[in-house]
Amino acid sequence: MKKNRSIPFFTLGILVAFLTSCSKTNWEENYSKRSKDPFGTFILYEELPELFDNNEVLYLRKNIHDYLDDIYFEEESEIANYYLIKKNDARLDSVSVASLLNYVAAGNDALISLDHFGEELKGALNFETKDGSAYGKNNRKNMSGTLTLDRNHFTPFKTEYDRNLHNHYFSELDSSSTKVLGYQTIGRKHNPNFLQISYGDGKIYLHSNPIVFTNYYLLKKANRDYVAQVLSYLPNRNSFWDPAIRSRKMAKEESRSILKFFWKHNSLKWALLLGFFGLLLFMLFNARRRQRPVPELPELKNATLEFTHTIANLYRQEENHKNIITKKITYFLEKIRTKYLIETNVLNDDLIEKLAAKSGNELSTTRYLINTIIMLNKKSSCSQDELLRLNTLIENFFENR
Repeated sequence: MKKNRSIPFFTLGILVAFLTSCSKTNWEENYSKRSKDPFGTFILYEELPELFDNNEVLYLRKNIHDYLDDIYFEEESEIANYYLIKKNDARLDSVSVASLLNYVAAGNDALISLDHFGEELKGALNFETKDGSAYGKNNRKNMSGTLTLDRNHFTPFKTEYDRNLHNHYFSELDSSSTKVLGYQTIGRKHNPNFLQISYGDGKIYLHSNPIVFTNYYLLKKANRDYVAQVLSYLPNRNSFWDPAIRSRKMAKEESRSILKFFWKHNSLKWALLLGFFGLLLFMLFNARRRQRPVPELPELKNATLEFTHTIANLYRQEENHKNIITKKITYFLEKIRTKYLIETNVLNDDLIEKLAAKSGNELSTTRYLINTIIMLNKKSSCSQDELLRLNTLIENFFENR
């Protein structure tokens, strides 16, 4: 490990004043170098030249493959560090990853810290990750733990993190080329989160917790010292800061040229041509004028029944279950008065006994139905389940008479 670096952070006072003056703080993890929000990377980007003896930091405005292909690979190319601190590497396809690894193999170093590593990078460097984080704003806020740097014969460097620490770690690695530099402890689980992978003449440093490089933690001295320890593994030289917001130029053109794949294979090309030719013939033979078909006269409908369905659908769409329940109860009580000649002004035990005797239903069944009607009449609103239950009770009552 190279000598430890201290982080002066002259912008801390400005950023603290900025954060405390805001009426509402944005806690989204954006990792943007322009963002002064808690989980932006404004402080790190601004202080990176100071950390590396005032060397230049170049902000990449194109995909890393396009930059290296257009500018970098010349006879006397300058060696520089590469930084990618983000949620994921979605903009790094297989071609971009290959270019980046060739760049590292030429003697450069790279620090890549992501919440999610893509399959291209995993396959090229022979490692796997796992993520046991429970996502959601409230869950992220409660994620805390300890990060440890293994400094060989020295005392391990431990740092506490109080929120948004994802349980994201390296589960598999290639021991022949990979060295574990740090660990994370979340709950009772202790897993590697910081790796050094030798690749050609250079090294790639992988970190599974990009949240540690954000403004929120760089305002705290202990967390600031941890970042300084991590960055001390990289040499003093110019740097590339990759926001990874651009796709590879040729990837866009390839995605537009869908027919190129068919044109590369004769069998697919002829199948496509025959398909187009057949479609053309079909359109030509079916373009002639045809006799208009005789319309079928619809059967006369029962307007009364259709009106009933319309009213029922209206109640169903409005979901006014209390209104429907009231009408079903009114209809039920009216049927009791006309069929069994029982007064229904007062729903009491006397009515229940008379109704059970005249209808032939069990006394307990009749009592349960009447008590349900009394209960539903008292409620100001009813659910669909209560409506279905009342309807079932009434139907069973008349079926079991």
